[in-house]
Amino acid sequence: MATGNLKTYLNNQGVAFTTINHPRAYTAMEVAQLAHVRGKEMAKSVVIRVDGRLAMAVLPATQRVHIRRLRKATGATRVEIAREHDFEGDFPDCELGAMPPFGNLYGMEVYVDPHLAEDDEIAFNAGSHTELVKVHYRDFERLAKPKPLPM
Repeated sequence: MATGNLKTYLNNQGVAFTTINHPRAYTAMEVAQLAHVRGKEMAKSVVIRVDGRLAMAVLPATQRVHIRRLRKATGATRVEIAREHDFEGDFPDCELGAMPPFGNLYGMEVYVDPHLAEDDEIAFNAGSHTELVKVHYRDFERLAKPKPLPM
């Protein structure tokens, strides 16, 4: 979803949000640093394959994807990080790699690291590599309906 579409969606859902512009960046930690957001509040979206179907894992920028935790949470036999060419057409209104953590809008289940709930707000890519959106975690949870990953 391009930034305008994301903002429209959040507005239609009654979600208060803040936008943060930053210089072009590609890694979640780099984005957090440039936008002056703590790494543990920066939610990165990682597209994964769960027994062949695409899903989204959302975790703090400071964390790595743990396949074992994902396998346990999903009950899947096979879980792997998807390659960009696996999903390049699935987010037509986003720059590749800058999708917001609302996989549910793209027909994907969403799994979330519970550490993100430790802060009132989270920030995430808004569909581009130059803009973040910051929302209350409870609003993200209400809209995305993510399944928690085991600790």
